Amino acid sequence: MKALLLENIHSEAVRALESRGHEVEVRSGALGETELIDALDGIELLGIRSRTHVTERVLKAHPQLVTVGAFCIGTNQIDLPAAAAAGVAVFNAPYSNTRSVVELALGEIITMARRLGEKNANMHAGVWDKSANGSHEVRGRTLGIIGYGNIGSQLSVLAEGLGMKVYFYDIVDRLALGNATRVYSLQELFERCETITMHVDGRASNANMIGEKEFAQMRPRTLFLNLCRGNVVDVDALAAALRSGHIAGAAVDVFPSEPKSSEEPFVSPLQGIPNVILTPHVGGSTQEAQVDIGRYVAGKLADYEAYGNTSMSVNLPEVSVSAPGAERILHLHRNVPGVLARLNHTLASHNMNIGSQTLATSGEYGYVVTDVSGQHYEGLLAELQGLEESIRVRMI
Repeated sequence: MKALLLENIHSEAVRALESRGHEVEVRSGALGETELIDALDGIELLGIRSRTHVTERVLKAHPQLVTVGAFCIGTNQIDLPAAAAAGVAVFNAPYSNTRSVVELALGEIITMARRLGEKNANMHAGVWDKSANGSHEVRGRTLGIIGYGNIGSQLSVLAEGLGMKVYFYDIVDRLALGNATRVYSLQELFERCETITMHVDGRASNANMIGEKEFAQMRPRTLFLNLCRGNVVDVDALAAALRSGHIAGAAVDVFPSEPKSSEEPFVSPLQGIPNVILTPHVGGSTQEAQVDIGRYVAGKLADYEAYGNTSMSVNLPEVSVSAPGAERILHLHRNVPGVLARLNHTLASHNMNIGSQTLATSGEYGYVVTDVSGQHYEGLLAELQGLEESIRVRMI
């Protein structure tokens, strides 16, 4: 099978896929919708990061596409319902770059608290400013974390190690780690904390989660970080709060609109404001994280293609299986009563013997992996695909 990897995915992914017998094409930049449709001819495995969008139109244009890998944490750039409806499994890397993002957040908190960006700029300009004005330790400061998932919770633990008092807000009931304290509203978080950091996903309901109203509720001279998704913060409102002095500093790694490649210029209302750290979506861009992401996601794509393994898929029911010992049939279907019986009846009508069978369901979908042996395969897949509830059938 042929794979296409976009957006400078680490060469470890190429090595992992080629070692499993895949032909790999690599492109450095992101692709727009029409460009992606043109590029996917003959492609069964697709790897992207955060700037290429896999839309319903893309999926409908390429029914041969088997699986998509997001070589990052977020998957909001992929139309997950449309992918499931097309029988395309989607995988991501939910843990691989967690430590990298956490370390960047901690480094930026210290940098802003000490106003090191301004000190550095002054030194390069020949100005020796040894003043401690506006420079503070982070020990004893209060940190408010919005989103207490893999990144937020690990940041919580490490921040406590620096002597910070941690509060967090999450719409999901999360276990507080260490001495962290959960609060039940953003307003309470803003009232308690001097440093606010965002670690939520990019779902539509989180769009402009932090805007003019929320910045006004924050304590005077708050430090603010967004290292999650660009659409969750109104950057114009942030720029206004910074210029007024109400927000003392900001670190932003993600933006509502980002260049598709290094050849495109970057423009933001946050440019030129003192004590503002701007980075080009590099929260997870360490060599350690990218090697692990490349290995992990490429492995998931190859395992699904070769074995039908959907463990850790973000859009299909999870089935964990080893290499097949016989012919294997993968059947994704609508989750309604009687499908398994009809599937097995069809197999029996072709004199197929079932060696093993694993079924998982999730929401409106069911997925069954069946190892079979027999002599009469002719017409079997077409008959299974013809079942009213069938979405996609493969034999490996």
